[in-house]
Amino acid sequence: MKIAVVVKTGAKKNEILKKGEQYEVRVKKRPIEGAANEAVAEVLSEYFKIPKSLIKIKSGHKSKRKIIEIYV
Repeated sequence: MKIAVVVKTGAKKNEILKKGEQYEVRVKKRPIEGAANEAVAEVLSEYFKIPKSLIKIKSGHKSKRKIIEIYV
C-alpha cells in the first residue's frame, strides 16, 4: 500500500492527521541527519500498528512531501 504524506517537523507532539487520501504527519524531530524521517516511520508504525521495518520511504527523502510504501 502506498500513501502520500506531508511532514511537519518541530511539532509540539507526534501525531497524524488524515486529510482525504493524504496524511499529515507531525513530528517533534527536526530534519537533521534523517532524524525526522526516522520519526515519521516510528509514528506511522504506531498508527498502523505494524513493525517499523515494514515502512519504507519511496520518494521525498529530503522533502516535506513523501510517498511511503507500507508492506502488509
